[in-house]
Amino acid sequence: MTDDVDRPFPEALLEQTRTDQRGKLKIFLGAYPGVGKTYAMLQAAQERRKEGRDVIVGIVETHGRIETENLLRGLETLPRKRLLHRGRVFGEMDIDAIIWRKPEIALVDELAHTNVPGSRHDKRYQDIDELLDAGINVYTTLNIQHLESLNDIVARISKVRVRETLPDSFLEKADEIELIDLSPEDLLQRLRDGKVYVIEQVGRALRHFFSKGNLTALRELAMRIAAERIDAQMLEYMRTHAVSGPWPTQERLMVCLNESPVAKKLVRTAKRMAERQRIPWIAVHVETPRDDRLTNAQKDGVAQALQMAEQLGAEIITMQAEAHLAREIAALAAERNVTRLLIGRRRRRRFTGIFQENVTQKLLENADGFDVTVIAEDSTDQSDQRPVRVLRERKGGYRQALIWVVSSVVVATIAALGADRYLPFGNLSLVYLLAVLASAIRCGMWPSIAASVLSFISYNFFFTVPYYSLSVFHQEQLITIVFFLIVSVIVGNLAGRLRLQVDAMKISAKRTANLYDFSRKIAAAASLDDVLWAAVHHVAATLNCQSMVLQPGKNGSLEITAAYPPEDQLGHKDWGAAEWAWDHMKPAGWQSNTLPAAEWLFMPVNTPQHPFGLLGVRFDQRERVLGPSQRRLLEALVDQVAVAVERTRLATDIEEARLLTETEQLRAALLSSVSHDLRTPLVSIIGSATALSGYDKALTEDDRRQLTTTILEESERLNRFVQNLLDMTRLGYGALQPKKEWCDVAEIIGRVLRHIRKFSATRNFDVNVAPYVPALYIDPVLMEQVLFNVLDNAVKHTTPEGKISIDVTVEKAGVRFAISDNGSGIPPTDRLAVFDVFYRVRAGDHQLAGTGLGLSICRGFVEAHGGNIVALENLQGQGTTIAITLPVTAMPGMDTIEDEDMPQSAVNIGDKNQSE
Repeated sequence: MTDDVDRPFPEALLEQTRTDQRGKLKIFLGAYPGVGKTYAMLQAAQERRKEGRDVIVGIVETHGRIETENLLRGLETLPRKRLLHRGRVFGEMDIDAIIWRKPEIALVDELAHTNVPGSRHDKRYQDIDELLDAGINVYTTLNIQHLESLNDIVARISKVRVRETLPDSFLEKADEIELIDLSPEDLLQRLRDGKVYVIEQVGRALRHFFSKGNLTALRELAMRIAAERIDAQMLEYMRTHAVSGPWPTQERLMVCLNESPVAKKLVRTAKRMAERQRIPWIAVHVETPRDDRLTNAQKDGVAQALQMAEQLGAEIITMQAEAHLAREIAALAAERNVTRLLIGRRRRRRFTGIFQENVTQKLLENADGFDVTVIAEDSTDQSDQRPVRVLRERKGGYRQALIWVVSSVVVATIAALGADRYLPFGNLSLVYLLAVLASAIRCGMWPSIAASVLSFISYNFFFTVPYYSLSVFHQEQLITIVFFLIVSVIVGNLAGRLRLQVDAMKISAKRTANLYDFSRKIAAAASLDDVLWAAVHHVAATLNCQSMVLQPGKNGSLEITAAYPPEDQLGHKDWGAAEWAWDHMKPAGWQSNTLPAAEWLFMPVNTPQHPFGLLGVRFDQRERVLGPSQRRLLEALVDQVAVAVERTRLATDIEEARLLTETEQLRAALLSSVSHDLRTPLVSIIGSATALSGYDKALTEDDRRQLTTTILEESERLNRFVQNLLDMTRLGYGALQPKKEWCDVAEIIGRVLRHIRKFSATRNFDVNVAPYVPALYIDPVLMEQVLFNVLDNAVKHTTPEGKISIDVTVEKAGVRFAISDNGSGIPPTDRLAVFDVFYRVRAGDHQLAGTGLGLSICRGFVEAHGGNIVALENLQGQGTTIAITLPVTAMPGMDTIEDEDMPQSAVNIGDKNQSE
């Protein structure tokens, strides 16, 4: 028992390693303002300075008190950081200056202070946390009314609600707490002397917050908090330094509960003892493999005792152990620094102590450092020791075990009679030993002991001299059968305990597999509805109950969103329990402290962001008590549901954020395009129209013609931009339906060339269409738009003297249009992206006019015809080739052109100086 207790706890050592790298925090704690916390902090700082340690003042509020200001002499004070807020300048602590100065100790007054908006952190305790992370020790001050957990209590005592609060978890980070105490009479005298507030405010303070009753209550709270924190530090020291304890610094009571009828009496007794002495108490239950073999009545007894202890304010602890229960309980008592142990003693049946551990006796014998109080059960607790209902529950199991034991011994006897001719007398006992092992494995410990006794009798009756009697003449045979009985009992006992352990492992493995299966199901669920249906189905299957999930609807009232088996109604009591559980975020309903008459038990499902809803369960056998293992399993399932819901929410939030980002990018790209590329032709049109309307007499005919041409060209350009936007909208909504007809390729190219030459300046076009190109069944308007957009891009990215080639060939996949230019080309990594919407805008290329929609529209039009479009490297090594492939459809009454019939020579049908 001492080996486990004397070894330090690994978690405590790891925590100590982490805290060793941080600065140390010392809090000067006061019960109320004016007790002298800042004064005591400065006194301690002056003592450290005299010791030669580096101490600086980060921020200290003296409130005009001369005695406090005098203690600042000799201490280095860092300038405050000035912040402007609502027209006023405030001074706050300069964290960066302290970290750069790197003192050994920094004085930071008023731990719960709220910083001025614009500071790095909202609260001063967050500033201190950063200083501690930087390895700087901090002295600070705190009043007890600023603790978050005491906010309501202080408000009820003093009728004053404190707005600046501090999380209790930060107080737990303190390495040292010094309680600054001052009696209420002395504080009231200081108030009257004007040493706390100015004289004008003293009367009002005495009438409200600083009454003697308020000060006494706050003083008690401060002492209690300080004692609890110091006790926690002592326990941490004991865990880290492997101190076995207990150290009787604070009384602490622990009560041990099991299936004994005296369990409830133990709980009531422990509550009275803890109440009289005003000490904390713990209720512990040790689960063993045999707990799974207890009857329902015994399991309910344990659950009811633990539930009663929880209702009466005990801390509940459930442990698992296979054997040596007294050692486990003693180790827990030493770990929790328990000074008094309360345990029950039930009347044990004769010979029971031989096979079961007498926990009470061992604790009395080995109690070291704590007192043991034993409560004996009386006649009212015994309930006839074996209720009729329990006997009925076990009757069938006992009958089956008896049949198995007798059968196994009979079979072993027959086998031994057959082997008697070939085996010595001593070896025959191994045959009976197999029967004992089989009984232990199949039925447990007690049937194995019965099999040992029957085997002993049969062994003596059939195989010792004189035969067929229980007498033994030979001494060596007597020794053999006696040792056989001893060994068979021991082996049967061990095998029975092993069976219990295996059964417990099976149950534990089944529960783990259920949780894993549930995790796998909800991980595969894509939507919130899938998660909820998987949750209610799995909870119902695992706990053999009905289950449902309730969520607040649009109007704020609870609604049933999922249930298995399907259920859409609840009784008035159940709705009341559900609403209470939702309002208070605590369990309510069946087997709870609130509205236990309800048929359903509702458990809150809390996610890190906010409460999600309720998980309700309903058991058919509602007279049963929800046992500790079932309650833990239910809580684990609730936690898994919360994790699954949070994962679904995060996935939804990520998807919404992605869509929002893409929408914002498209919106920004569209605005950029409209503001730049669509504005440019409008400026030209407005300028030309203004010149025509304002200078009618001064303009020559050539000037008028040039301005008119500009207006016409820019209007066509603007029309193309607007048409591109409209086409993109049609593609996005799937409203594009090509109006196909049989078209000649050369004719389409000729019309496109006539149109594009208006904007191509001096650029050359080389058009090559292979002979016998079949007519295509396409929409001529859409395909002209495709070719025009591709040629327009080629014109923009080709030098004025450059050449653009158009090659039309017939391939097995269809008719291929290859439009090549000798411009700067497209990088290989961007050849797929050029067909995305607003690609050029996202790429940051604003040098050339265009919305970045042209190639995206081309892809949509081509794919609507069943073709494809790709960007390739120019075969000449410079520029880009846009390849468009359209499928060939046989005209009615004609066959499709085969590959071997396609001529490979090409014919030039036009260039820049040729008409169609």
